[in-house]
Amino acid sequence: MTTEIHRDAWGVPHLRATDTMALARAQGLVTARDRSWQLEVERHRAQGTSASFLGPEAVAWDVFARRVRLDDTARRCFDRLTERHPETADWVRAYVDGVNEGLAEESSHAGSHTGPHAPEFRRAGLAPGRWEPWTPLAVWLSTHILFAGFPAKLWRDQAARLLGPDAVGLFATDGPATAGSNGWMVDGTRTTTGQALIAGDPHRFIEEPGVYQQIRLACDEFDVVGIAVPGVPGIAHFGHTGTVAWAITNAMADYQDLYRERLRRTGAGVEALGPDGTWRRVARHTELVRVAGEESVEIEILETERGPIIAGGPEGLDDGTPLALALRYPPRVTADLGFQALLPLLRARRVADVDAALDEWAEPVNVVQAADTEGGLLHRVAGRVPVRSAANGTRLVAAWEPGHEWTGWHPAPRAGLTDGIAVMANQRGLATPLGVEFAAPYRADRIRELLNGENDKDGKKGRGGEDGKAIWSAPDMAAVHTDTHLASAGALLDHLAALDDVDHPDAPDALTPTAADLRERLLRWNRRMDADSQDAHAYAAVRGALVRRLAAHPAFAALTAPPAYPEVFLPWLALLPRIGFALEHLLRAEELYGIDRPALVREALEEAATALAAEPPLRWGDTHRLAPWRALPDPSYEGPALSGDHDCVLCTTSVPGWTDLAARGPAARYVWDLARREDSLWIVPHGASGRPDSPHHHDQLPLWLRGELAPVVTDWTRLTKENDV
Repeated sequence: MTTEIHRDAWGVPHLRATDTMALARAQGLVTARDRSWQLEVERHRAQGTSASFLGPEAVAWDVFARRVRLDDTARRCFDRLTERHPETADWVRAYVDGVNEGLAEESSHAGSHTGPHAPEFRRAGLAPGRWEPWTPLAVWLSTHILFAGFPAKLWRDQAARLLGPDAVGLFATDGPATAGSNGWMVDGTRTTTGQALIAGDPHRFIEEPGVYQQIRLACDEFDVVGIAVPGVPGIAHFGHTGTVAWAITNAMADYQDLYRERLRRTGAGVEALGPDGTWRRVARHTELVRVAGEESVEIEILETERGPIIAGGPEGLDDGTPLALALRYPPRVTADLGFQALLPLLRARRVADVDAALDEWAEPVNVVQAADTEGGLLHRVAGRVPVRSAANGTRLVAAWEPGHEWTGWHPAPRAGLTDGIAVMANQRGLATPLGVEFAAPYRADRIRELLNGENDKDGKKGRGGEDGKAIWSAPDMAAVHTDTHLASAGALLDHLAALDDVDHPDAPDALTPTAADLRERLLRWNRRMDADSQDAHAYAAVRGALVRRLAAHPAFAALTAPPAYPEVFLPWLALLPRIGFALEHLLRAEELYGIDRPALVREALEEAATALAAEPPLRWGDTHRLAPWRALPDPSYEGPALSGDHDCVLCTTSVPGWTDLAARGPAARYVWDLARREDSLWIVPHGASGRPDSPHHHDQLPLWLRGELAPVVTDWTRLTKENDV
């Protein structure tokens, strides 16, 4: 049978072939046709060569990618895959063959005035390169190396050292540099069909083209619809085989360690002091990072027995601080990403098959939910978390001190459903034994409330069941995806309510009439961060003013200048975002370093009231706009208005006190229906194609903005056949 490429009305590729190898090649080919520029950027980022065409702005990432050994680790993982799982290795090679075939098509347009398909190649003066068999593994590792947020240990170390150990708890929060997601599952007792539903939305930095790819993969062995990662074969995170479906969120597990190293140069190279008191040779070589328009940068690559040196060296940090940091992360230790799970996932028929496949999973560590048409349910953690000292999880540890070695792997936690519902939103719960910092519980609590039909005054719930609890259909789930209630606003609103003498004109601390009116308005606000809400905009203005005041307070002065760590880690070290995302903790703490919080709240209220009075009435969506990442930025771009906020179920994350623009949010939404797969629904922020000239470049954006979902099409007769390959 010839491999066929079909498209639905949204341009989503539906691929059909006789065998898995032909199908993998077709997936690579269609991905290269739809996402050639994206694939080229991701290959270069994984290799640490993106500055060669993106310029100085990309140097920091390239240096990190080289020092952490992304490409070399991917090679090691592929070699191990070839040795132990040859079928999977051949399957990955087939995908890469398809990618290279598609990129060759792109290259044939490179000299044309009417091409290539992706105009970014012409803007960057670049032609598509060639993928190696391990490149998909390198892309996966590049995408997830910061997923577990190990730079947060740098922040915790700094905060504890400068402010004391209590600071660690005060600032503990899921911030904008940490990936998260919502996910929920309801069993057949809570649905209109009697079969389970799985729904959710992964939260990532919104990129253009998108970080997820809707796709269908069908052959004689399986027929799977799902959401793939461009550049990686198969469907790792969100899939539906017809009889079983699965989805994941970030488990917030801690599985990467930072070691302080003592290094010294000798006549023969560099040595590191180990926990046994002996000095051992460090692997060393140099590499050149080429930079468009500037001189190349030579960097020294060092690796101790703990792992690659990612900051500092024998001479310390750039500011002279005597520090060298080694990163120990599982794929570098084991040469295993868990790709051997991908084919078994596609072949899965029941939750037991998904469960067995995910026993092989390694990176990243996820909470998984799965359901099948026989009523089987699965709620577990998948991935590799090392057993080691508790200190390893909270701070930097000394490589030369014993007691910080890895001694094994944690078993995967599992759980059942409570009242027919399972919710995962990066909160403490199933994965608590494996992590240190988790997201605030607001998203998870709100999802459970909505699914139960509780505390909902707007009618956003499923149909009523006999027990008074909501019964759900697949289309009903859009109401959960788009919920904008901001429970975390309570901390600031409580402080506003507690202000003294606000209405007494002769009181020394009386508010101005404008500020008093704003206070009363916010205390009446429904706490929904809707794009058309002026009250939501006003709340954000007060919040931002308060965050800036706290960040400028002398009590935090020691944290205003982060140490000379590599630029890649600065999002975890900047004080203002840390305060913005920990605001509730800081406001609810019994005491905060002697800071007069009521006075700062009063000042922030006055500042916001004055600013709001001086401008035309603004809604939240006027300033809370989508700001997607592009490898080649477009300065003229103005994103659309967004509802939601960081702690809403509709999680659209900006940085309070710095900007209302949202760089992170739902990178996809999905509802998997186990009763009828064709009743499932999905959406991505932009479209199926990364080509600006394609009608499917941005055609899903209007639906995504409205919270609507596109249908999953499974009837081949309703698809348009594109071609055979």
